[in-house]
Amino acid sequence: MSEEDICVVVPTIREPECVRDYVGNARDHGFDTDRLHFVLVTESFCDTDAMEAMLDDLAVSGGVFDGPRRERWFDERGVAEYDHLVPEASHAQTSFGLLYLWAGDFEYGVFVDDDTRPLPGVDYFGRHLRNLRYEGEIERVSSDENWVNVLYQNADEHGLYPRGYPYSAMDEETATEQTCVGDVVASQGLWTNVPDLDAVRILMDGDLRGQAQTRTSPADYGENFVAAPGNYLTVCSMNLAFRREVVPAFYQLPMDDNPWDVGRFDDIWSGVFLKRACDVLGKQIVNGAPLCRHDKAPRSTFGDLSNEVAGLELNEHLWTLVAGDGEEADSFAEAYAAMAATLADGDYDEYENGAFLNYVGEHMVDWLACLDELDAAREPVPADD
Repeated sequence: MSEEDICVVVPTIREPECVRDYVGNARDHGFDTDRLHFVLVTESFCDTDAMEAMLDDLAVSGGVFDGPRRERWFDERGVAEYDHLVPEASHAQTSFGLLYLWAGDFEYGVFVDDDTRPLPGVDYFGRHLRNLRYEGEIERVSSDENWVNVLYQNADEHGLYPRGYPYSAMDEETATEQTCVGDVVASQGLWTNVPDLDAVRILMDGDLRGQAQTRTSPADYGENFVAAPGNYLTVCSMNLAFRREVVPAFYQLPMDDNPWDVGRFDDIWSGVFLKRACDVLGKQIVNGAPLCRHDKAPRSTFGDLSNEVAGLELNEHLWTLVAGDGEEADSFAEAYAAMAATLADGDYDEYENGAFLNYVGEHMVDWLACLDELDAAREPVPADD
């Protein structure tokens, strides 16, 4: 039997059956499912017994974690003081999956949202792993705004900008060139059907049900690409693979369950921090394939807007606040610690809900401390002489 080295994290309250499609895709393409361990992050009001039965029926390894089970996991590992890192009723609960991965022996992680499905004919897990191991030429993209639109390849036709892309960085001039990469640490797969847009852009697209009138297809995408050093990009966690080493700099921020009601920026801001750390360390995030199909369920666009508006101004400035941090770092943890200190100790009264940035920085500090505690628990205690 193969060693389980890939932790697949699925936040789900609606469609846990998506796991069947991803396991089926793996088997259809000859990918060894014994390497996969599924962590379903859910809520107490969901049918956790049915989720466990599904994993048994599929004959794959994994576990189901609602709120009480997550609390027990923290207690059993002696890190209960850090359970605040995983917010209640938030997509940012994917952070629990990162902690689970870190406490285990997994070398890779994969984030999969339950409203996605792999495309027919696409070797989903195999392509992600090939991206992570890729060495060679690839297109490098930059812009005069220091932001890369991950939908740039057909933007002249559809005019879309993804969720989290700063409004002040729109109408950018994009440049491309060939470069060589050899140290890829994250693979961001993009999406067909419903694009990942924020509520303002969905409203501008004329949709009141939280989706979009404009849809994407495989024809909107070309070859894989990377963003140039010093350029940021939106990182969406619905279709993402990564190496273990990035976990210290990849905390999914404490959204929704906070005094400012800031939400919807957990993966976006974690991507900003990850990209800064990658630039410092000479690592790469590859974007493009494997595509997935995003079947976002209809919901009020104004509900999403309510969740996003509290953080919109902060999103315009966050990347500039950490752009010079961690220059001398030689690890993801060191780079992240520098950014955490900037946010935890800064004065951001000039921004709407600026104190939330201090709150984020404090949680980033606790994130690193929690990982250290989990590391200590893994290390054997020296025997007395």
